This record gives sequence, C-alpha cells and structure tokens, in this order.
Amino acid sequence: MGLSLCRQLFDSSSFYESSPPSPSSPVSLFTPLSIAPSVRLTTLLHSPPVAPGHPCSMWSTTETSPHMHVREGGACVWRQPAEQSSDAARSNGGIRTGLHLWEVAWEAGQRGSHALVGVSTSRSAPHASGYTALVGGDSQSWGWELSSNQLWHEGKEVARYPAGMGHHLMDIPERVVVAVDADTGTLGYVVEGCYLGVAFSGLPKGEELFLAVSCVWGGASIHLRYLGGMSRDPPSLMSLSSLSIHQALGRSRAALTDRLPLPPVLQNFLQQTQQWPANTTSGAAL
Repeated sequence: MGLSLCRQLFDSSSFYESSPPSPSSPVSLFTPLSIAPSVRLTTLLHSPPVAPGHPCSMWSTTETSPHMHVREGGACVWRQPAEQSSDAARSNGGIRTGLHLWEVAWEAGQRGSHALVGVSTSRSAPHASGYTALVGGDSQSWGWELSSNQLWHEGKEVARYPAGMGHHLMDIPERVVVAVDADTGTLGYVVEGCYLGVAFSGLPKGEELFLAVSCVWGGASIHLRYLGGMSRDPPSLMSLSSLSIHQALGRSRAALTDRLPLPPVLQNFLQQTQQWPANTTSGAAL
C-alpha cells in the first residue's frame, strides 16, 4: 500500500504546484523558478523537525576559522572583525548517507561579498587570506554565494542559481534550507518554500559531508538548525498519508484537518506537519 501511494504521489502534481496560495497569501518571487521536488524530499520537508540540540544543529568548535566563534550553545557562529580574511565554519555533525535538511539563518545586512552556504568535507580549508569564496574554493567544498547568486566549486564560478533567472540578481531572504542527498550526491536549496532544484551533483558518496558557510563580514551572526533526515528506504505510510491529505486539501484549507474523520494519532501528526513548514521559513508555507 505504501509503495502504491508513493507512486500515486510521484505521478501526480506536487504539493507545491497543486496547492496554490490563497489570495491573501503573498506569492514568492521564487515561485516561477521553483522545481517540483521528489516525493522523498517533499515528505521530508513536511515532516516535523527534530528537536533542538541535535549534534548536526551545532557549529563545530574545532573545524572553524580562528575568527569564527561558536555561541548560544552551538547554534550560532559569530565572525569577529578581521581585515583581509575569509573564514569558514562547519556543522558539528556530518552525514554519509541519506537525505538531510539544514536551515541557515543569516541576515542579508550581515553578508557583504563572499557569503556562501553549502557543504564541505573535513579536508576543506577553514581559512584563507584575502576575500574569496572559501566554501567552493577547492575540490572539497560546494557553495552558493548569496549576494551574487553564483555557485562555486574548485575555486571558480560554475553557474548561476537558481536556473532561469538570467542576468537578474535575486535577493535571498534571511532563511535558506539546504537539502543534501548523500545517496545521489546532490545538493539543492529551498527558499521561501520553493525548491530551486539541484545546484550541485557529483558530491562524493560515502564521504562525510558537513554543512558549511564562509564569511568576510565582521560581526556577522549565522544560526544553524538541523531539520531532519531520512534513509533511502520508502517513506513511512504515516508520512505518505499525511502528505496525501495535505496535497488533497491544498494550502487554502490546510488548517481544516481537525474536521476530518481520522484517528487522534493521525490528527496529531497532521497538525504537526501542517504547522512546522510555516514556522521554519519565516511564514512561507512549504
């Protein structure tokens, strides 16, 4: 039954496309650039986040530049003012398999140039002299430059992201969700509830990958939260049922799940999955 429901969801329009926002809801500028995510990613995006305090929600106190200081119990990294220096920080926990989501909160006014969010291995350099795209500056890291919308790898710009934006620059909001699929070796991003597609492919399989940022702005504070992950196994029947119900209701009726004739356990799960996406993307429903 679970596999049949999974195929049905995969063959139908995604929740993002089949559930347009209500007239009173703001439409994201990223909507025309969004890509329909896989059922696996959609299911994870609509799963309740893991509890705060998960090791992957913390910045490493050792795998960081000397100018990056970990605060707030590990959830925040602060870059001290330092001239002619590019500085990186990595998450405390890494991943080798599965699909995983992190949320990075970084105010636009604290980015400046060379503000990158992505992933790296433990062999990527955490510091460099001068101002450079440090995450993406070598073969062991992959980064999205939030100010210029450039993708960086092996020390060079490899593309603009998201695809289809032409020569226009997009103002990236404070919160960005990073989606890493270690099984397929791909990296993508979700902004304002819009999945923008695969940014990088060919990430090394089986090697530990860490969420990483690099910064040149003195006084910048960057917050991290690990939202959760899932293995290559098919999603649970509970998750697929919840996704199917939300997909059928659409965004305009998402808050009406309590009127459905369903068992209390599923009602509670539906309430959790209906609430968390809006809370983790500054009010934009996923």
